[in-house]
Amino acid sequence: MPEDARADAPVGTSDRVAEFIRGSTFDALPDDVVHHAERCLLDLIGVAAAGTTTRLSAIAREYAAAHLCGRDHSARILFDGRRASCAGAAFAGAATIDSIDAHDGHALTKGHAGVAILPALLALSDVRVEEAAPVDGQELIASLVLGYEVATRAGIALHSSVSDYHCSGAWNAIGCAAVAARALGLGTGQTGEALGIAEYFGPRGQMMRTCAAPSMVKDGSGWGAHAGISAAWLAREGFTGAPAATIERDELEPLWSDLGSRWRIREQYFKAYPVCRWAQPAIEAALALQRTHHFADQDIATIKIETFDEAVLLGAERTLPRTTEDAQYSLTYPVAAALVFGDVGVDEIGPAALADPRVHRLVAATTLRVDRDFDRRFPAERWSRAEIGLRDGRVLRSEPSRAQGDPDTPLSDDRLRGKFFALCDPVLGHPRAKRIEGLVSVLRDEARLEPLLDELLRVVR
Repeated sequence: MPEDARADAPVGTSDRVAEFIRGSTFDALPDDVVHHAERCLLDLIGVAAAGTTTRLSAIAREYAAAHLCGRDHSARILFDGRRASCAGAAFAGAATIDSIDAHDGHALTKGHAGVAILPALLALSDVRVEEAAPVDGQELIASLVLGYEVATRAGIALHSSVSDYHCSGAWNAIGCAAVAARALGLGTGQTGEALGIAEYFGPRGQMMRTCAAPSMVKDGSGWGAHAGISAAWLAREGFTGAPAATIERDELEPLWSDLGSRWRIREQYFKAYPVCRWAQPAIEAALALQRTHHFADQDIATIKIETFDEAVLLGAERTLPRTTEDAQYSLTYPVAAALVFGDVGVDEIGPAALADPRVHRLVAATTLRVDRDFDRRFPAERWSRAEIGLRDGRVLRSEPSRAQGDPDTPLSDDRLRGKFFALCDPVLGHPRAKRIEGLVSVLRDEARLEPLLDELLRVVR
């Protein structure tokens, strides 16, 4: 749509959002917001590296390279090196991060923004470098932050205005459209069109279906990234979209009125374990009992978990996980694995752990119950309690537990770096992981993004 097509229209929320997207600057970001962005970036890169080991990622990257190729404006695929269209590279990168459920999220969206925003930004940046229009580190950080701000608000808005529980791709598509509109230099009107197109085309996957019967569709973020970038490209060519209801509806206006003053990126949580966030309070509760009372897995007779309803429904159609997707969308499995191995990492959702008879025994010994108080507190708070019956007759009952990594129970910078290296080192090797960590740590001072892009967008080995 030509920019003058809206010249006489009243200024609405969409226009104000578009102006935020177009006008955001690194210099306007508070120091702690920049630090949060750097934490999100490092964490997502680590998860992406681990994700390349999954069959889901291999299929998505092969599909993008073979079927989502672009004649012009192509970009390298995250940790792969092959080229696809900008939207195709973003799709493959988001699918790779989504394949290991260890990335950041937001309680009220019940989902994830960065999983799509970062691959979209990397693809867009690679295109710009290829076209001799380089991006510096400050621009990448500013764009990452605005992507989180737009996507998180869109997610809260969508959940509060429709009845179905939809996948993250339904709303992180809008955040990807925002960063793409900025990268393509779209005007206010075109940016509004891009947001509307992305909302309309974003995948409205029914999330509880994949929670009950886990599969590779995961959280829909691959298609969210693809839809968001495609929306901006279409808007640039004059394609129009229905106004974005998540932005334009009058009752949702308060969600958008604090853009640039309330920073939603501060509210993101980080995961200690590569499984669904809903299972993590139960893992904490069970491990707390084991650390306090020093029992081994063979001492356990029964496990009871009390939690909120959505957590109880994780993997409800399968009692014994067979795939890494099953393991990530399960409540009983990660609790059992934590009690057997003392932790839940990438190895604990892999084939050897999935086949371990000790874990199988504990899964079979576990029962689940909905606690009405915990259920009432969801989604703003996620609570669980564990009760473990031992073979010597003792029954141990935990205090109510929350997951680590929430804004009020944060993972320290050292803990987050430890997680990054634990995810990266087996895949990239420590020297390359260390180079990436160093490039992220100085990103705000870098005039050239190419060194970081070259580390992230070439083949794993």
